[in-house]
Amino acid sequence: MDQQHGLTSGEGSSEEQAAAERTREIHLTMDLCLRIGEMLLSSGAGAADVTATMRSVADHLGLRHAEIDVTFTALSMSYQRALDDVPMLMLRHVQQRDIDYEDLTAVDHLVRDILTDQADLFLARSRMATIISLGHAFPRWAVTLTWAVMAAAVGVFLGGGVVVSAVAALAAALIDRVQIVLARRRLPFFYLQVAGGAIATLLAAGVAATPIDVDPSLVVTANIIMLLAGIGLMGAVQDALTGFYLTSSARLIEAMMATAGIIAGVALGISVANGVGLQLSRLVPGQIGDYSDLPAILAGAAVSSAAFSVACYAPRRAVLPIAVITAIAALISQTVSVNGFGRAAAAGAAAFFIGLVAYAVAGRVRVPPLVVAVPAIVPFLPGLSIYRGLTWLADGGYLVSQGILALMTAISVAIALASGVILGEYVAQPLKREARKLENRLAGPRLVGPFRAMTRAERRALRRTTASGE
Repeated sequence: MDQQHGLTSGEGSSEEQAAAERTREIHLTMDLCLRIGEMLLSSGAGAADVTATMRSVADHLGLRHAEIDVTFTALSMSYQRALDDVPMLMLRHVQQRDIDYEDLTAVDHLVRDILTDQADLFLARSRMATIISLGHAFPRWAVTLTWAVMAAAVGVFLGGGVVVSAVAALAAALIDRVQIVLARRRLPFFYLQVAGGAIATLLAAGVAATPIDVDPSLVVTANIIMLLAGIGLMGAVQDALTGFYLTSSARLIEAMMATAGIIAGVALGISVANGVGLQLSRLVPGQIGDYSDLPAILAGAAVSSAAFSVACYAPRRAVLPIAVITAIAALISQTVSVNGFGRAAAAGAAAFFIGLVAYAVAGRVRVPPLVVAVPAIVPFLPGLSIYRGLTWLADGGYLVSQGILALMTAISVAIALASGVILGEYVAQPLKREARKLENRLAGPRLVGPFRAMTRAERRALRRTTASGE
């Protein structure tokens, strides 16, 4: 009897250990999914992409029908093994981070390895920890240098000369270093943007007061585009199109506050400049009248997007394709402009092309399409319209209505850029039947994450191919 009782106790103990091990595995899987989602969301990925990626990983690792909720600042995931079991719930707060395309690409590759059985749960967690903890190959001062190169190239793209590019580069480097100091003091991002706009405006006004022949409007515009770069408007539009209205609203508010900071900073700079007797020109060149300056415009667009991708730590193999795509998009934009269409139409046409080719190019260079699309639209950001609107508003009188119209034009250009890229992705990346089954909440294209789930037969074939290769 004692022997039988001991056997029963041993069996019970084994079952309890197995249950505890399974609970631990579920906990580790949910934690991995949440960490992946946090990295994607903080890097600008749309909520639909984050949800679909987390669900793909969870399903593949055995957590079928897990509930996933994504908002702008938090991720939650729950799983219930059986109807009579207590569900497990985990929450993770999304830390706001600088855009880091190197980490985003590494996480994207990790997800693909998980879905192709090249990484199990424990290897995936180890790789994820490595991605989070590792630094970058080049120092922070090099990022400041790339921001300066980007601002100089934007000056060329807008039609400025060597002096405009040099002053814009100096302002960009100063803005970046000041923003680093303010960020270390934990000031909100709004005040960092105010400081950036004010520095650009005051420096341009100071140079204009010297005998140096420079158009200060181009200097300010180049730095406004630098400050606008990286604002997550495209993610906000994608979230709105895919039904994640809460996250979309939060991202729109964040973009509006960041843009409002730029406007406040530039307005402050204009007021101070006028107060001390420095006049800023209202001339806003940069629109091409013929094709004589076209090579310089295309080169400026290409270099500015490439510099932005480097500043965001994009893999080196993606920098040249991004530059080529941006140059072609700039040619499309200028062609549309000289044929009598407005700035919004020109920006939308360029963005549509970028979205159309980003999927194919990203697959070639093994990066998420987001890494290609966001840097490519940087030269087309509406810095010209913002500066024009602010100068007219500052003058007052009958120019106020024109200033408001210019700011509305800036909003329309920004929306055209975001929606154009997403429309291009719609055309280039139609959803397949397998993807619709897996991603029933996804109503739009994918900019991050796996584009379809592998079937069991495909996974077995991949394992056989790998084994035979070994």
